[in-house]
Amino acid sequence: MSSSSLLQEAKSVPHGRVLRYTFRERVCHAGVGTSYLYCLLTGLAFYTPYLYWLSTVLGSGATSRFWHPWVGLVFCAGIAWMYAMWSREMAATPEDREWNKKVKYYVTHQDNLLPPQGRFNAGQKLFYWVVFYASIVLLITGVVMWFPEMIAGRAHWLLTILVPLHAAAALVSIGGFIIHVYMGVLMIPGSFKVIVLGHDDDDWAKQNHRLWFDKIKKLENEPKK
Repeated sequence: MSSSSLLQEAKSVPHGRVLRYTFRERVCHAGVGTSYLYCLLTGLAFYTPYLYWLSTVLGSGATSRFWHPWVGLVFCAGIAWMYAMWSREMAATPEDREWNKKVKYYVTHQDNLLPPQGRFNAGQKLFYWVVFYASIVLLITGVVMWFPEMIAGRAHWLLTILVPLHAAAALVSIGGFIIHVYMGVLMIPGSFKVIVLGHDDDDWAKQNHRLWFDKIKKLENEPKK
């Protein structure tokens, strides 16, 4: 997120709050989340006959089969967009390593015992990279599974590797997704509202993302040139 876009949108943020996600970031996040959820539900329907009823809810088996790969491409495009926006901020820092050592304080809501963090804490960064690399595996294996005729003759045995690899990457992403939703909606009150509106309470941001908060306030207070 560029400083200029942040400061421009920050003008409309209510007093006592700080802009955490720009409108563009919120649109990207919503698109990735929605497309992932569709792929998750249709993928589970294909994964086991016990969940095939999900495909009926989503239209039919044929409908789900048709749209699953196309929506998967939308999801991967959204992940690429996220990478363009957030890859720098998702890089590991010394503060992240300290945060990982004291993660128990985060789980037990003793945030005052955690080291200062940037815009994203170490846990959020870990989830981001898990989904990023899982999406690469899902894209490569998914395209081949979409067009099995690409693997002709004796090379057809590759499908016996790619299919379970696709499922494994999906299961890894599902695990991260469940934790992400739990942390973002249930564990931390008000987080979903921040995702929708884009701005966060000053005090909360200062306590949980002090390094980022101080940087933003410094930019806001710099004299206009």
